[in-house]
Amino acid sequence: MIEPFRINVDDEVLSNLKARLQQTRLPDAIDESWDYGIPMSYLRELVEYWRDEYDWREQEARLNELPQFKTEIDGQQIHFVHARSANEAALPLLITHGWPGSIVEFQQVIPKLTESFHVIAPSLPGYGFSGPTRDRGWDPSRIARAFAQLMSDLGYGRYGAQGGDWGAQVATRIGVVDPEHCVALHLNMPIAVRPEEPVELSDADKAGLAALAHFAREESAYAHEQSTKPQTLGVALSDSPAGLLAWIVEKFRTWSDSNGDPETVFTRDQLITNVMLYWVTGTIASSMRLYWENRNSTEPAEYVAIATGVARYPREILRYPRPWVERSYNVTHWTDMPRGGHFAAMEQ
Repeated sequence: MIEPFRINVDDEVLSNLKARLQQTRLPDAIDESWDYGIPMSYLRELVEYWRDEYDWREQEARLNELPQFKTEIDGQQIHFVHARSANEAALPLLITHGWPGSIVEFQQVIPKLTESFHVIAPSLPGYGFSGPTRDRGWDPSRIARAFAQLMSDLGYGRYGAQGGDWGAQVATRIGVVDPEHCVALHLNMPIAVRPEEPVELSDADKAGLAALAHFAREESAYAHEQSTKPQTLGVALSDSPAGLLAWIVEKFRTWSDSNGDPETVFTRDQLITNVMLYWVTGTIASSMRLYWENRNSTEPAEYVAIATGVARYPREILRYPRPWVERSYNVTHWTDMPRGGHFAAMEQ
């Protein structure tokens, strides 16, 4: 059963949050660079703004301008935005966020997309208002099957799927498990593997591989922790709003086309509202479990035969060479974007 949903966080949750922010205890710092992680001076500013100036009720009202619903599929609650186009013949478009994102990533772009599409934007199982996952096995393939079922339950026999980060992996699997109904994909972070035989690479491809190597060496420890011991880390981040804020905002700074300052591409309210969706729903631990589930998944990678468009952003964290991507997808459209990073819809 699909039921309408409006966000309405209890006052008690907000009071508890403010009390925790008032008692924030930050660690020492050697300097104010980002070399060791988020600078304490910047984090202190964010914590104080969150505590004293940020207005959740205002942001809640803005989110509630989007038509939202809940349903249950495969034993899991699924929250989603369903914004229909004025054009009844418009193509339905399923758009899926990743980690550490949320539907906040799509808040500004959904009204623009509804000029041409019926837009369906679910919260991943274990994320935000979909609530925590309650059993094992919620890997990208299981999520893909659930989202394909959602599209069927909404009466859509023909649709497209879009995504970045985990959303790209889910969309990729939808292209495999539901090609009878999903007619095309659009990805801003397609997944690929190194081919056994060497292929000719452009200078741009080589630069992308260099960026991949840097990411693996300097920026990927979070993924290893979340794919091995997410519950342990989840204790700290579920107990400390300042810790949760630091963990997530660092990624928005490092993975975006921000020139080192996240607030050149995101507003302070956007950054905190995205964090709020994890805090008020208590889903940071369950969101990180997706990394564990994916690492332990037995679903094989398969070629995606349906038409696939790729938007390549220059500051995307995983920029696989086009020849590699074309071995995994039927790439029919490819655009090298002039600017932007990992959170493409939110940034650009």
